[in-house]
Amino acid sequence: MNESAKSNLLYFVKWTLYAIVTGLLVGFIGMLFRKGVDFGTANWNAHPQFLLLAPFSAMLIVGLEKLLHEEKNGGTNTVIDSITEGKHITVQTAPLIFLSTVLSHLVGASVGREGAALMIGGSLGEALSKAFRMDEKDKRIAIMCGMSACFAAIFGTPLAAAIFPMEMISIGIMYYAALIPCLFAAFIAAHVSVRFGVYGEAFPVTEVPAFNLRGAVMVIFFAVLCAVLAMAFSILLYRGHRYTAERFPNPWMRGVVGAVALLCLTALNQQFFTHALDFNGGGFALIEKAYRGEAAWYSFLFKMIFTCACLFGSFKGGEIVPTLTIGACFGAAFAGWFGLPVPLYTGIGVAAFFAGMTNSPFTSLLMTFEIFGFAGMPYYAFAIAVCFTLSGYYGLYTSQKFPYSKTQAMFINRKGPRKLWNIPEGTAETKE
Repeated sequence: MNESAKSNLLYFVKWTLYAIVTGLLVGFIGMLFRKGVDFGTANWNAHPQFLLLAPFSAMLIVGLEKLLHEEKNGGTNTVIDSITEGKHITVQTAPLIFLSTVLSHLVGASVGREGAALMIGGSLGEALSKAFRMDEKDKRIAIMCGMSACFAAIFGTPLAAAIFPMEMISIGIMYYAALIPCLFAAFIAAHVSVRFGVYGEAFPVTEVPAFNLRGAVMVIFFAVLCAVLAMAFSILLYRGHRYTAERFPNPWMRGVVGAVALLCLTALNQQFFTHALDFNGGGFALIEKAYRGEAAWYSFLFKMIFTCACLFGSFKGGEIVPTLTIGACFGAAFAGWFGLPVPLYTGIGVAAFFAGMTNSPFTSLLMTFEIFGFAGMPYYAFAIAVCFTLSGYYGLYTSQKFPYSKTQAMFINRKGPRKLWNIPEGTAETKE
């Protein structure tokens, strides 16, 4: 056996064993996290009066940040920086995000859970890399492996979970050295969750019209609108975080203001609009409403506003599920306006908007297949390609790197919104 074959075999054995350990351990913790979030969601649905505790929950989260010395935690951006720039993720990040996200969902905050999964998985991945005494290069793979495992355990989409960490770090460059550990760990973690009764969401789309010229034109038009919406939401997140950090520099006050804003928005919605709690919580119940054609046309706008109010305060969980919800509701609204199939365009909206907000087209395609099925494949592919390209260098994560241009065959080596909007170092950014 030559040296190359020995090296490949050693790589395979080493990372397979590591993926098994990561998949089992991180998968179990991810499963517990998902059960905690589900408990919080069920709690405020059954007892809406828990929403009134939002200010206390916000203060508890700020207190946890101070107790664990995580006031400057940059969210998913910190995880990305740990891979691209060698920065460290503290071990206390995992318990902080775990508890803070559950506290946020207990009071109906409009936040997600998958962004939190990336942070928990990244933190546990770095901790395991230290336990296995890995060098700096292997540590980066270990972090991505942990991210994949936790994402898969919580979301139930192991294919998308395996690819997402490799794709989201540097747009246009895939870290293929992490493919085997990320893939193996994701499927093991997803299986752990299933064994404990935790399943992923599924909204199968079965009735799909033939993909003809009219269908292509309509989906391209919709994807262009999704790109505009993605840019607008990105700008709102960046500018909003910056404004609230400057206007309310005290984190305790910022948390209370965000909680009070959530309560006011909830009261207004119940009094004058949907008369329900549609925009509280992560949003999967609202995605189901959109899928059935029961969501109000303005739901995507309201979900954006609710999410911003919560994230500008101190609530944790991230924007991924709200992003999926906004895309689903916008797709359902578009279908209603133009007489198109609502379930199909709910899936197209999820696919396109997620691609525009995360700059991860292949993850978007795989995730859409896992949630909505393969029947709408050409529609999803067209929407993802158009929205990803036209949304430019915006997105959820300021630490994402763009080594190559989206529209030209040239090396640009830039980051996104930080340079576009001259956001100085140290300014509060999107936290996920």
